[in-house]
Amino acid sequence: MPRTDPRLRYHCQVGQALSPANSPSTNNPAPQAPPLPLLESDKARPMDRPATTTPATAREIILEIVRNMREGLEPLHYSTLAPAIYHVYLHPDDMDRLRGIVPRIVEEVRRALDEELETLNRGSIVDRLKIVDRLKLTRKPDPKITPPDGGWQVRILENTDDDTQPGDIVIYSELALPAKPDFGAGSMTKRIATRRMGGTQSSSQSYDKPGPAGVAQAVPPAHPDSLSASQGAVASVAGATGPLAGTVAMARPDPGAFAVIEYEDGGDRKTYQMTKEQIVVGRGGRDYWTDLKLDTLPDVSREHFRLRRDPESGKFFLKDLSRLGTTINGEKAPSSIEYLEGEKRDRNVEVPVPETARIGLAEVLYLEFRSATNG
Repeated sequence: MPRTDPRLRYHCQVGQALSPANSPSTNNPAPQAPPLPLLESDKARPMDRPATTTPATAREIILEIVRNMREGLEPLHYSTLAPAIYHVYLHPDDMDRLRGIVPRIVEEVRRALDEELETLNRGSIVDRLKIVDRLKLTRKPDPKITPPDGGWQVRILENTDDDTQPGDIVIYSELALPAKPDFGAGSMTKRIATRRMGGTQSSSQSYDKPGPAGVAQAVPPAHPDSLSASQGAVASVAGATGPLAGTVAMARPDPGAFAVIEYEDGGDRKTYQMTKEQIVVGRGGRDYWTDLKLDTLPDVSREHFRLRRDPESGKFFLKDLSRLGTTINGEKAPSSIEYLEGEKRDRNVEVPVPETARIGLAEVLYLEFRSATNG
């Protein structure tokens, strides 16, 4: 039986080691809303997944990055591309324990990735020669895997999710696919996510599709008849890339909406019509309710901030619930969360939001806010 191309053997059995061989100012207090009770997601709860009994070792982190690279290989006609950028997220305890040797880990990650490419390329040649010798046929060589032009870029960061456990390793990598000038499009980005949670491995892939280069695309507003008083609406246009501020005219709030929020998420430019007096913004999750759910890096908390409109004054106020912070027009908002004896408490701290504002989440994602009164 012909041997399988090593590049196709991406998935590892649970517990199997992967080796190269097998592998705004607050001086004037804002009117305060009464303190809200903590959501169920603010309370500690057991997760329906296996418990991790051991912390993540440096070797396991390196092997998980190599696995992510193998999962993300993209074959072309004459070559095969590998992801170039890797964001690795660890439990705070694992991060604290390994912080002093992170530079050494990154160095060995790059070396391990280089060796894995050599092994995969050498293995494909050996398999090809055996098949040709056995079948007495000639065929086009398999595309050779090439390293990224700019080298391997690796960042090891702290996972701020409340439900992460010691030993969990979450990796997000990116691969910029070649542009297609004949179709007037920029380059597409392939994103690969691999997770080792409770000792169980999983992976997923997605593609960010660009739109026509240099063309600003308007976001069609959601029809007001399709909204209820308790719902917001998100519309998107694929391919609007680059910073929003100053490049694309902001959409206006729909009739009946209190405000509009525009942002880029998953490669698309999107708009959210705020039709509730209060919304929760963040990545969301199984145990986390969000009105505006963002598809972005774990730097953004599952419940990152709450945005409230005071019905009497019509003014807006923001409550920061995140780990890595929120900014309003570049100014850091005070955190409303404190931890006492391991318990998460909401201090009900709010700051006013101007009628137009740029809201930053953990310095990785920015929302353009515009109230209806600013029309």
